[in-house]
Amino acid sequence: MSPTATPPRALSHFLPAGMRDLLPAEARARRALGRRVIEHFGLHGFHLVTPPVFELAEVLERGLGTLDPSDVLRFVEPESGEVAALRPDMTPQIARMVSTRLAREPGPVRLCYEGTIVRRRQGRARRNRQVPQAGVELYGVASLDGDLEMLRLAASVTAAVGLDDVVIDVGHASIARALVDAVPDRALAADLTDALVHKDASRLDALLSSPRASSVPARVATALGTLPELTGGGPADPGGARVFARASALLSGTAAEGPLAELRALWDAARRVGGSSRLADVISVDVGEVRGFAYYTGAIFHVLAAGPGEPIAAGGRYDDLLGRFDAPMPAVGFALQLDAVAWAREAAGVVEPAVARVVVATSAGAEDLAEALRDRGVPAVVHARDADPRAYAVAWGFTHLVTGDPGAVVVDGVVPGVEPPAALRDLTAR
Repeated sequence: MSPTATPPRALSHFLPAGMRDLLPAEARARRALGRRVIEHFGLHGFHLVTPPVFELAEVLERGLGTLDPSDVLRFVEPESGEVAALRPDMTPQIARMVSTRLAREPGPVRLCYEGTIVRRRQGRARRNRQVPQAGVELYGVASLDGDLEMLRLAASVTAAVGLDDVVIDVGHASIARALVDAVPDRALAADLTDALVHKDASRLDALLSSPRASSVPARVATALGTLPELTGGGPADPGGARVFARASALLSGTAAEGPLAELRALWDAARRVGGSSRLADVISVDVGEVRGFAYYTGAIFHVLAAGPGEPIAAGGRYDDLLGRFDAPMPAVGFALQLDAVAWAREAAGVVEPAVARVVVATSAGAEDLAEALRDRGVPAVVHARDADPRAYAVAWGFTHLVTGDPGAVVVDGVVPGVEPPAALRDLTAR
């Protein structure tokens, strides 16, 4: 298009920054992926809830942890005059439900959800402010058992959506927190945390060797400087023996020693999981993981797959959350980032099976045939014979086209490799 050309009218109606439309093919794929995930959660006893798209800001702020306030879109709710916000996270909303409307239900409480959060996004895979998620929340199951249930579910749900090659990185929020809390200079502690988040070893070394770090206990400084290296459980260290031996030596005598023992107990339990679970084959350990460490209270984990360049799922234990809603109890959960999952599926060559959808363009009886197909659960639409029904079917993603005259009906495949549904074969064979 030349610089002076007039753009199509549709392009002149811009969306707010970071918002996007889902056109039919993408919307169908998203719905199919979300349905597959939620159905899998249901198989594991998690009940679907649907929180509202916005909430009183005070409720969200109780459970937001360290989320930057500038990431939250606030407004004044016209009817009440209260400050409300579009949800940047659904976990506080689920916590509100559990502490109020579900407070009298027997535990443990297993809930799942699917929806869109809205927040400012940055980075390679974070162009959009609207972020589709599906997740689970488990309340009332203490540390090891609940953590293990979440890890097993993360392993199984990624398999259910066709991702065979994933890694679940397991860490513990209190390991890094205990070391950072031992740094007297809080500004230095913040800089060290940022370096740990980015696993920037050179910056970490520079900070720890600067005059600012003179008051940091030597054992703590050594442990902080080594944290980014404390990863294992992969092909070179399948049992995690090396990384745990090194971590034990470095963290012995520090406040991080206890959290490391908890992480080792979870690791050992996960490695012992048998049966049909693939958990033992996909977990790795990252003792120095700090993403979300100020929010989580125990185990944390991230699910990685080729493609997105960011975790496709993340979660962990946040036992302090329900206490903020005056209903203290253990809590653990995780959320799948559906856009990232879709990206990983595409990178892995996973293709969602096409659902048969039929265009009927016969000379007579078209409405009756379409209605009969719908009665049998097959989507169908009538299209005029003289208005290029094949082009219409191709453009709108239909899989089959029915043409011809009564007694001589022709069924054509529009999408290669998709068999006509049995209902279509039966009805057109009459």
